[in-house]
Amino acid sequence: MWRLHQPLLLLLSFSLAQTGDQIVGGHEAKPHSRPYMAALKDSTGNFTCGGFLVRPQWVMTAAHCKKHGISRVVLGAHDIYASEDSQQEIRVAASHPHPEYNKVTYSNDILLLKVAWSKKSLTLTAPRDVALLPLPESSSDIPGGTPCSVAGWGKIEDSQYPEKLYEATVTLYDRKKCQEFMPDMDDGMICAGENRQPQDANEGDSGGPLVCDGVAQGIVSFGGSFSPPGIYTRVTHYLSWIKEVLEL
Repeated sequence: MWRLHQPLLLLLSFSLAQTGDQIVGGHEAKPHSRPYMAALKDSTGNFTCGGFLVRPQWVMTAAHCKKHGISRVVLGAHDIYASEDSQQEIRVAASHPHPEYNKVTYSNDILLLKVAWSKKSLTLTAPRDVALLPLPESSSDIPGGTPCSVAGWGKIEDSQYPEKLYEATVTLYDRKKCQEFMPDMDDGMICAGENRQPQDANEGDSGGPLVCDGVAQGIVSFGGSFSPPGIYTRVTHYLSWIKEVLEL
């Protein structure tokens, strides 16, 4: 039974290929090509997790990120340590973790942040800098083998955190196969990435989206002490709860 859970606080693990200096597994994203991405900051101004904008007032992320004390959300960023004109930093007005989130098993690892939105505090500039990421329209599961992507400002090598947004392509893992080595996996979880794929979410990327066909199908949740696949919160499983919270 897989008990060694490691929160994935940001994103994208790399491995050095044997073909010169090529790094396999991820690359810097085209600036502002993912205008839904959010970088979350604690009360001291440190970046802690990723997230994504799903409504003008709402950012979705992982519930385990709440332990860092999220106080502000940065939107429109590519280089999170630069003073970019595109960036918008907004105060978090309310935090809504799933009521059944389990910090031991990471079940129900989903959190909605309501930002202190106003016409002055947040401007949607789609498709350039800040825009919404669509949520699934049905609770239907998507099949294994579906190509998806992850992105974030997480660790890319031993102790290296990039200043700029990185991205990688991952493949959705078959649920039954994933359950063979992850018996604790429940209906609110999905796997993505395979052992032959060095791409995956990594430390510092928690809360970022797993995007499949332009839709948020997962949230970076946790991994183990081995290579991919990683575990993501399955967004379709929580559509009813999400709708209730968004109406608050």
